Amino acid sequence: MTPSGLDLDCINAIRFLAIDSIEKANSGHPGTPMGLAPLAWMLWSRHMRYDPAEPDWMDRDRFIMSGGHACMLQYASLHLAGYDLGIDDLKQFRQWESRTPGHPEMDVTPGVEINTGPLGQGVANGVGMAMAERMLAARFNRDGHEIVDHHVWVTGGEGDIMEGVTYEAISLAGRLKLGKLIFFFDQNEVTLEGPAPRELSEDVGGIFTACQWHVVTVEDVNDLDALDAAINEAKSETDRPSLVIIRSHIGYGSPLQDTFHAHGAPLGDDNVASTREVLGWDHPPFEVPESVLTNWREAASQRARSHSEWQTRWGAYEKAHPDLARELRRVIDGQLPSDWASAEMPSFKPGDSIATRAAGGKVINAFASVIPELAGGTADVAPSTKTDIEGSPDINSGDWLGRNIHFGVREHAMGAICNGLSAHGGVRPYCATFFSFLDYMREPVRLASLMELPVVFVYTHDSIALGEDGPTHQPVEHLAGLRAMPGLRTYRPADAQECIGAWREAIAHHGPSCIILTRQGVPIMDPCFSDVSKGASVIADGERATIIATGSEVALALSARDLLAKEGMDVRVVSMPCVEVFRDQPEDTQADLVPFDRPIIAVEAASPETWYEFADDVIGLGRFGASAPGGKVYAELGFTPEHVADRVRSLVEIMEGVV
Repeated sequence: MTPSGLDLDCINAIRFLAIDSIEKANSGHPGTPMGLAPLAWMLWSRHMRYDPAEPDWMDRDRFIMSGGHACMLQYASLHLAGYDLGIDDLKQFRQWESRTPGHPEMDVTPGVEINTGPLGQGVANGVGMAMAERMLAARFNRDGHEIVDHHVWVTGGEGDIMEGVTYEAISLAGRLKLGKLIFFFDQNEVTLEGPAPRELSEDVGGIFTACQWHVVTVEDVNDLDALDAAINEAKSETDRPSLVIIRSHIGYGSPLQDTFHAHGAPLGDDNVASTREVLGWDHPPFEVPESVLTNWREAASQRARSHSEWQTRWGAYEKAHPDLARELRRVIDGQLPSDWASAEMPSFKPGDSIATRAAGGKVINAFASVIPELAGGTADVAPSTKTDIEGSPDINSGDWLGRNIHFGVREHAMGAICNGLSAHGGVRPYCATFFSFLDYMREPVRLASLMELPVVFVYTHDSIALGEDGPTHQPVEHLAGLRAMPGLRTYRPADAQECIGAWREAIAHHGPSCIILTRQGVPIMDPCFSDVSKGASVIADGERATIIATGSEVALALSARDLLAKEGMDVRVVSMPCVEVFRDQPEDTQADLVPFDRPIIAVEAASPETWYEFADDVIGLGRFGASAPGGKVYAELGFTPEHVADRVRSLVEIMEGVV
């Protein structure tokens, strides 16, 4: 059935609010909102469970635009449905401090669940949200009380399909049988450069079928009956995630229809006028007829009944299971258990040696014993990263009460899925891989920072000490890159005690953290050094100079200090596991830890750029590593007590001579 009457007007209202907003901004992507408007109308009027008056109620459906450039489709729909997003907000599309940014941002626009824009991220985010739904349902639902029961809807186009993260994510989703996940593939056969078939020629439906997805095709997005039937079919498939392939026309109704010219630029006055004539929309910009707005709001009111019905169920659930109800509310609100900080930590004997990856694994398990929502996994390297939660089953399609996630060798999807788990609410996710593979998943780390999601990213095998594996596996430039990322905390603990502190701070932080750990053993310091709340600690005092170090280089700095002490030169050693936290300290606190009136040298087996902010000299790496035993690589590249002592001595002579 081709839309007509009020259905057509409700669809065209989306199209022209998108067109008008983009024209006013003189910036944006009109093509997809024009083409996919029928889908938006069908979802918001007949299928999605939402409540504009309370957009964050816990059992709402989640809607994600993976192709975030088409966000005016969502903004227009949110406005028409009655969310707190007015016409004035649409008129401020892409403007400074507006509530309608150029790509969707959670906590900026009501109804937006997660930040999207980098293509493919939203698909993997959707997998994470669908996993969170299953995990919470398994933990909290009881017979007669299905209190967690919602769908995750994702839209994306050819660009999303071509991104590798999408394949990684759909492969895992199929294995996990995420029946509450529905992905709408907008197959308009146009990309920014031109016809999509010259870039994407494979059988997309066949790929998803091979990944154990249910696949249904809608030949024309304007056939509302076919679209409705396909959505119902997808909803009825509970054992597999569903792909709904939708044939649409980018820039529908405009002279630029089916061309790349409709993709990423305003249509222009003449083309807008032509589109209004073709689609029969003779209303001024930003004007929606009262009958259309009333129909939209009535449809939204019908969809909001799902919330009132759920509230009735919630009341019964609270009476039947008050403790579970309180716990569910706590985890959804992102509150930690009241006793989490008093968890009994593992005991580490000073003077012994243990790799910080091994110590970190013990710390994870200590916190997991008191934070039941803590869950995570690795990119197929759990035996090496030591991050399994002991005694907990693995998460799989038949057991969602587990807490160990086997992401497989899918670093990019792993990070984006963890973002989805976190943004959904109710799960405190972490994930782990080798530090050299960070760049496979940098975009999810960046987006977690932008969204201030409390995801913990664990990276082991952190330096040239990896030795024989060679420079392909020896991270050098990664620390500097992470520290340059706004909102991210990067911890590189010196030993097992600082591991405790790093994890404690990461769990308490209202944003993402990276914890960088060694493969090789490092000496254990006194328990007092587990407090890393200031970002740095004085490990050994001295007056002539200060050595700042992180991670395994703290022990190296202490050995250099011992050599200098034999010459009568007393040197302070400061461990700085988190530069970002240290930067945030008041100036007097910084000066107490690192006196700036004496020579300062920094030592870190990584790119040196970070340290010139604090130090007069830096022993770092301006090159990649090499394949040889770790100790040999360290020695050849200048990371020996003797070399560090020489550099400190020279710096003191130069600076005291200057004085």
